[in-house]
Amino acid sequence: MAESEEDYWWAPKRYGIGTGLPIAWQAWAVAAAYSLVVVGGAYFILPLSPVAFAAIVPIATVALLIVCARKTRGGWRWRWGERD
Repeated sequence: MAESEEDYWWAPKRYGIGTGLPIAWQAWAVAAAYSLVVVGGAYFILPLSPVAFAAIVPIATVALLIVCARKTRGGWRWRWGERD
């Protein structure tokens, strides 16, 4: 089943591999949630347990990368600057 444009949350980077700018409100919400987890963890968890904070950040980052990879228009691949 082909996905429509509305199913994508990020535009691809023009050069290189990865995700570019958010193109949907869902992407902004995911980015805000990730920021809240990292900043909130640094503020509340880091002073109590650096080990717990060191575990939370990579898990949140991997989750963010998975969502970004699945919701980027055209997927993640190397791009040389052409317009897709």
